[in-house]
Amino acid sequence: MEPDRVKGSGSTPRLRVFPDARALVRAAAAEVLRRGRGAVRERGLFNLVLAGGNTPMALYQTLGAARSARSDLWHRTHLFWGDERAVPPEDPASNYGVAWKVGLQRLSVPAENVHRVEGESEDARRAAILYETELRSRFPGAAWPRFDLALLGLGADGHTASLFPGSDALDERERWTEVAEGGDPPRPRVTLTLPALNGADVVLFLVTGRRKTEALGRLLGLPGGELLPAQRVHPRTERLVFADHSAMGESPSA
Repeated sequence: MEPDRVKGSGSTPRLRVFPDARALVRAAAAEVLRRGRGAVRERGLFNLVLAGGNTPMALYQTLGAARSARSDLWHRTHLFWGDERAVPPEDPASNYGVAWKVGLQRLSVPAENVHRVEGESEDARRAAILYETELRSRFPGAAWPRFDLALLGLGADGHTASLFPGSDALDERERWTEVAEGGDPPRPRVTLTLPALNGADVVLFLVTGRRKTEALGRLLGLPGGELLPAQRVHPRTERLVFADHSAMGESPSA
């Protein structure tokens, strides 16, 4: 399978458009494997940030069902989360819990390489501090975490991870993690900050559905009002956007 088109270069996100969410997920799985194998060849490990949402969950299911699920790549992979709701892992709203159930448990990632947010903590601030401590132990002495690849979603309001429009968390410049509140229903969340996300070598936005069309256009450089949170993500090397026809505001036959 190949996308209908590829466009964008330089500081503009590199866009790949697919006929539907299923095709997008297959391509995203191939991209994760390609980036992971490259990182392992170069440095011996792969630091991957995971996102919540329906499309990423379909991606984790695909990765877990692939023949490569037990490959050496996953033995050398460290998993992190871009954000998490203040809920225990067994809650259907837990990004970690659902991801683990649908696919991650079938990957041969060592337990000590899974770095989740303790959403079950009664204090979201404490959970954020614990997560930042965990991250700093993985990247000792670094100004910001050096992720190889960060998977991100895009909300209809332009949020990504749990960085919502107007949130004080957008202004954080020292912490790697922060507490935010948003979503429907609104609830406390722990999120990576913008500088932490921008420490990634590559970010990959996964965008499906017509509700995302306006925000996607803004992310790709169409004029608008105040910068959306997703527009403020600028990693070290490359921004990729995988979108389906629906998110582009197009019919499947476009």
